[in-house]
Amino acid sequence: MMGTANPKVTFVLAGIGHNGGPPFDPGADWRRFCWNKAHARAWKTPPREIALARLERAETLGMTYREYTAILLDKGVHL
Repeated sequence: MMGTANPKVTFVLAGIGHNGGPPFDPGADWRRFCWNKAHARAWKTPPREIALARLERAETLGMTYREYTAILLDKGVHL
């Protein structure tokens, strides 16, 4: 229905080779949901005192707060 006068009707054409079948990985949505929840919980803003201590330590090491926190979350070790 290309070229229709009704602007509300739109179609999305599938790419070459797409048969409209189910996804190859049926659990991908659930894993993405779990990842987003865990990411949000890990990067939740800590109490003010902890954030200020991390910021001060990051500045003395010549890093940003986000870089320092990423290392802390990744390795579990205070630098």
